[in-house]
Amino acid sequence: MESGVQDWLHQCSLPNGTDLQEHTLKTEMNIIIGDRCSIDYGLKGKDVIVCEFCTLNGSVVADGDVRIDNWCEINGDVIAGEDAYLGEGVKIHGRLVVRGDLDIGDKVQIDRGFEAKGWISIRNPMPVFIYLLLYVMTLLKIDNPDEIDSALDELFGEEDPEDETPLVIPPGSSLDMKVFSVPAAMRIGERCRLHGNIRANAVSVGEYTTIFGSLRAGGPITIGRKAQVHGNVEGGGEVRVAPAAHILGDVAGLSLSLHEDALVEGMIRAPNGVRIERGEDTA
Repeated sequence: MESGVQDWLHQCSLPNGTDLQEHTLKTEMNIIIGDRCSIDYGLKGKDVIVCEFCTLNGSVVADGDVRIDNWCEINGDVIAGEDAYLGEGVKIHGRLVVRGDLDIGDKVQIDRGFEAKGWISIRNPMPVFIYLLLYVMTLLKIDNPDEIDSALDELFGEEDPEDETPLVIPPGSSLDMKVFSVPAAMRIGERCRLHGNIRANAVSVGEYTTIFGSLRAGGPITIGRKAQVHGNVEGGGEVRVAPAAHILGDVAGLSLSLHEDALVEGMIRAPNGVRIERGEDTA
């Protein structure tokens, strides 16, 4: 049961419509940040959950709840449209605004004061991992914790993420204004807009997504239909480029599957060969 949730956190998923620009990562879905991440910009989403020992150099804004686990540091404001839960040792170097109730743990530091409309409870909130376990069961609509592993495989094994799939940044990730680096495979949804060079174990880019930066992966890379990459694409495995995709740079991989309607403006390097696809979507 616990291993299923841990495995789920050790992947990177950016849902449809994710937007990274103007120093903020924005989505209409929930946001889950794994432990020990370093992120040089703010977060804006539905519910925002930050696991322990993370550093965020920006504000956290949630339409719903905010949960920040033990010993995290936020170099900005924290604004919760509903309730907020702050674990032990959390530091907020801006202002805390909570439209609902506030649960606050020991040794919490808030530099610019706070405002809470509802009840304030001084106690250590439920550990984020336990909350995530309950969250996953609710997301997958299951009652038996023993069913989590198979349900997660079904959810994240599909080519297109479901509407309720959250934005997940895996533990140990480092995200700054130049490089978006995760120690896991990354799946980017449709119609996203991202600024920065992406580094991951493998990368899948959805349709109509625009990336202002390069892509580099130790494994395969897939570029979806009508996606644009304003930089180089370099994969340690096969690189697949779908119809009407546009790469404004070089493409390198062990092998390359390139649709005849795709456009690559730079050089192509594929020691194991290039295959030209024809017809409808094949990548």
